[in-house]
Amino acid sequence: MTTAPPATIELSADEARRIALRAQGFLGAPDRRGGVRGVLRHLGAVQLDTISVLARSHELIPYARLGAVGRRTVEDAYWTPPSDGVSPAEPHAFEYWSHAACVLPIEEWPHFAFRRRAYRARPHWYHELADGTYDAVIKQLRAEGPLTATELGGAKNGGLWWDWSEAKVAVERALMYGEVVCTGRRSWKRVYDLAERAVPGALLHDDLDDTECLRRLVTLAGRSLGVGTRADIADYHRIKGEQVDAVIADSGLVPVSVEGWAKPAWADPAALATAPRGRHRTTLLSPFDSLIWERARTERIFGFTHRLEAYVPKQKRVYGYFAMPLLSGGRLLGRVDPAREGNTLVAKHVSLDTPKGVSPMASALREAAEWVGCSDVRVERVDPPELRGPLAGALTAAE
Repeated sequence: MTTAPPATIELSADEARRIALRAQGFLGAPDRRGGVRGVLRHLGAVQLDTISVLARSHELIPYARLGAVGRRTVEDAYWTPPSDGVSPAEPHAFEYWSHAACVLPIEEWPHFAFRRRAYRARPHWYHELADGTYDAVIKQLRAEGPLTATELGGAKNGGLWWDWSEAKVAVERALMYGEVVCTGRRSWKRVYDLAERAVPGALLHDDLDDTECLRRLVTLAGRSLGVGTRADIADYHRIKGEQVDAVIADSGLVPVSVEGWAKPAWADPAALATAPRGRHRTTLLSPFDSLIWERARTERIFGFTHRLEAYVPKQKRVYGYFAMPLLSGGRLLGRVDPAREGNTLVAKHVSLDTPKGVSPMASALREAAEWVGCSDVRVERVDPPELRGPLAGALTAAE
């Protein structure tokens, strides 16, 4: 691990928290003119996931920052629109492996050349394909345009990997290599197209060497975090700590020390230029929100333990299947595990760390219900139980 130079700037824990909130779009007036695309460019990556409770996670991310933005608006902002047959469609984003499977601004395509090269250096990624399978998939995409795996011959066919068919394995390999790009989702199925057709010519290259790719991603991760440790920065796009070490000195990020942080940290110089101030957002957060991606960072900044329990056996869950943290006043005050039953948003398990969370939770539940088209909110379980009455009263007042 590279030793950080002595930090000349000292930040209080509160200053670091506020810097992180502003960097993630939760402090100050939301950029409504930039809209969903502005949120994506600001964050640099929006995680995708199959779980849909109130909405899918990539919809919850802009909602948490902008408020009740239309769900169709979200999809249109991310994905390449269909061509009008006269002029080529202008892509805004692509899907690739970053922190996980993420929507990324199309401008980031060159920065992931290092990852594409790494995948190409592993010729047996997944398993052997029958001769001609890979080439046949590329040929079909070239002839027919954007297609799903089903349209390429079927996504599932008794294969060894998640029951994938050979066509699915081939197109996913092409996606990893960068010969194919995911231009959108159709009924949650990836839509694949040739990168040569979907990525603007000025961006369609692997000219940046690995060092430059990593330097730029470290710089962007620092900007999106505001302030972070080596582990925080590495986790943002899932690069290795030693890769951060190799480029951090040339990233433009500023070494800082943060009160209560045991490890060295770096900050975005722009974040240090002005004190973070403005209106705080009260909202429910997706468990996949980049504000709380890294558990150790969430505990360090907010004193709040967050864990997705969707993959935990039901009898071992503490907070619920899809517990969504409550953000208000720049603090994480509790959680709710939501569900939908017809026109009712069901708060299956509300957990509040402080009575101060009662009113914000009621407000956040009402706002979320309205956004997803629910007219009622029903609360089933509240911890601690003595806050059930106050929460019911606050929900009535919020109607």
